[in-house]
Amino acid sequence: MGNSFGKLFRITTFGESHGPGIGVIIDGCPAGLQIDPGIIRYQLARRRPGQSKITTQRQETDEFEVLSGIFEGKSTGTPISMIIWNKDARSKDYSHIAEKFRPSHADYTYQEKYGIRDYRGGGRSSARETAARVAAGGVAMQILKFHGIEVRSFVSQVGKIKLEVPYQQLDLNSIEDNMVRCPHAETAEAMIKLIEKTRKDGDSIGGVITGVVSGVPPGLGEPVFDKLHARLGSAMLGINAVKGFEYGSGFNGVSMKGSEHNDQFQNLEGKIITTTNYSGGIQGGISNGQDIYFRVAFKPVATIMKDQESIDQQGNPTVVTGKGRHDPCVVPRAVPIVDAMAALVLADCLLLNKSVKL
Repeated sequence: MGNSFGKLFRITTFGESHGPGIGVIIDGCPAGLQIDPGIIRYQLARRRPGQSKITTQRQETDEFEVLSGIFEGKSTGTPISMIIWNKDARSKDYSHIAEKFRPSHADYTYQEKYGIRDYRGGGRSSARETAARVAAGGVAMQILKFHGIEVRSFVSQVGKIKLEVPYQQLDLNSIEDNMVRCPHAETAEAMIKLIEKTRKDGDSIGGVITGVVSGVPPGLGEPVFDKLHARLGSAMLGINAVKGFEYGSGFNGVSMKGSEHNDQFQNLEGKIITTTNYSGGIQGGISNGQDIYFRVAFKPVATIMKDQESIDQQGNPTVVTGKGRHDPCVVPRAVPIVDAMAALVLADCLLLNKSVKL
């Protein structure tokens, strides 16, 4: 039904934007994992609404409650269930679109698929659901941390403002130093000004998030249909508002010759590495031990504070009036979502890889 993700480390999310709450069930977490709730809480705080002047002003603390699967601070091997109660839903803000299809939203497609839809904030199609993924990602990150793997993402583009500095030359420890989560102060300032102007204009704008996974051992991923980059692509394209995914050299690689693009191997003090990393740490769908890096493109948020022409459920022309609390640009709050989805993929692949070792 499209509500579950993963194989051995498998999550199922539930809940709607304006329902009582949203949550996640994690199945397959190894028993005995020391789980720090502070890590989960920190990741949720990075995603929560109302955290700065360039995000939606919906006020949710996003405190989570563990219902099962953790005892005395450790995973028990049984399903881990967590729930986040909705505290600041204003359903009346959406009564004006109960019978209308908002442009570029899931209103029409959900109505056609199910014959019914929850119009309050988009219901299940709302990005509010991603809080459950971030909570699960906080557990996955702790599995990765135990194996020396770290996932870090940052905003590398907002509109036409693009960070041109390679990630290797950036201080990724400074991602949280500004509200847009770009580890380059000058570029971040320009991005923030653009988002503020866009918000004042009642409009929205898109952007790009770059993800970097370090410490990945060689050998993760499966051949043919379950290639590591295919699973990462699936994870990222399943995030609300994502329109594109590329890893390694991506689309820029088409302008290079094979002699320029090939990553040559060398033995460095007994460790096999590549002199370049256009492959993005993945070859043949399997990790080669180098950094995995990728880019995720997000469209402008579909809800804008401008009147838009559309139709209603009866097919009659209508006007959708901009109303409610929404992000003018989703990418600052989407950084922890990208982190979480990458962590879920890597944790699952790590457990799959260990399961076949004899």
